[in-house]
Amino acid sequence: MKILIVGAIAGGSTVAAQIRRAVPDSEIILFGRDPVLGYGTCGMPYVIGGLIEDKWQLVGSSPEKFSEQRDITVKLGHDVLAINREQKTVEVRNMETDHVFTESYDKLILSPGGIARIPDLKGLGDLPLFTLKSFGDMEEIIDYIEREKPKSCAVIGGGFIGIELIENFIHRGLQTALIDRNERVMTLMDPEISQVLGKEMQDNKVDFYFEDAIERIEGKRLIMKNGMNFDVDFIASSIGIDLDTQLAIEADLHIGPTKGIVVNSYMQTNDPDIYAIGDAAECKDWFTGKPKNVKLAWPAHRQSFIVARHLAGNPIEMNGLLGTTITKLFALTAAMTGHSAKSLTDEGIEFGTAVYEGRTNAGYYPDHGSILLRVHYDEQSRLILGAQAVGDKGVDKRIDVIATAIMGKMTVDDLAALELGYSPPYSSPKDPVNMIGYKAR
Repeated sequence: MKILIVGAIAGGSTVAAQIRRAVPDSEIILFGRDPVLGYGTCGMPYVIGGLIEDKWQLVGSSPEKFSEQRDITVKLGHDVLAINREQKTVEVRNMETDHVFTESYDKLILSPGGIARIPDLKGLGDLPLFTLKSFGDMEEIIDYIEREKPKSCAVIGGGFIGIELIENFIHRGLQTALIDRNERVMTLMDPEISQVLGKEMQDNKVDFYFEDAIERIEGKRLIMKNGMNFDVDFIASSIGIDLDTQLAIEADLHIGPTKGIVVNSYMQTNDPDIYAIGDAAECKDWFTGKPKNVKLAWPAHRQSFIVARHLAGNPIEMNGLLGTTITKLFALTAAMTGHSAKSLTDEGIEFGTAVYEGRTNAGYYPDHGSILLRVHYDEQSRLILGAQAVGDKGVDKRIDVIATAIMGKMTVDDLAALELGYSPPYSSPKDPVNMIGYKAR
């Protein structure tokens, strides 16, 4: 079986390795436009901030080593231009030589990812504008900071990547401003969680321009719509990505309401010989079964395993997605799984909320922390619908326990009965997760 893979970052390189293990006698060719193979995009803000000193630590393997160890043909700097579904071929351009050639396939896997959105800013001129989507984007930001020694910047967009960039620009000693059209940071989360994150940013001297936008730029001066103008040395934009689905559209593969490539539970498109994984794939929500697109690393890795098992003739199905995610912001950690209060309201789902705010572990222990934990649940069935947490310690543990409880179809009341590990450095006799179960009663 000859398998072609389009896209050689997280999803593409992972599915190639999974297929080699699952289908050992297959021929695998991996195409990627990016000159770097399979790097960890989630680590890029921390390289910019200097926490990770060597950028090459993000790269799991060189193309040569990856190819030799796994017997996979790796062709970086190659752009797949078109898919001919009838002939089962793709048209590929070598981006260095401009040579175009045709490659046949038995199975084709698409892992195209997305393209960073760039704001249309009037008068940008010579003011540098950066996005952070690729290894090259990261290198450009680092090179600029080290070469030009800027003093200030503005970040447009207060989502996950935006706040991680802000933290790391602050670590680099840059006076940093957040510009966001919304009324608060991290609108994906409940307002109560966002408020804690906003205060943490304020305590670390981040300037806020909420419900505002850049009207125009004059030299280095940002002329804001609300009239509070200020100077910056550069701008970093983090306003989301557009899914890179043009190749799929031109091949007449189905595109869903999330603008992702529609797949079944085995990651097959409407063409059973073509699969899609990663950011560009449209899966389903765990609770509603409605189309859902999650641009995170965990789904891409799980989907890679699903595809490999299906190709090996030993299929398992992809579960619906919870969208479990976590991020660091200065001294705090914030995480969520499942639905927020807003998404439940938007879906017309009635729910109750249990809240715990207090210590993460024994107060008499020197290194005790605090946490705010919110859990939404169906008041009739008592099933857990989502959870969010923010704190300075133990947030990851609590969100992961609750994500497991959701997938195990436990009720919010069952949380009180969970026998969780207790020792003063780590928890209390009644863990915050237990407390949510008691409070929900």
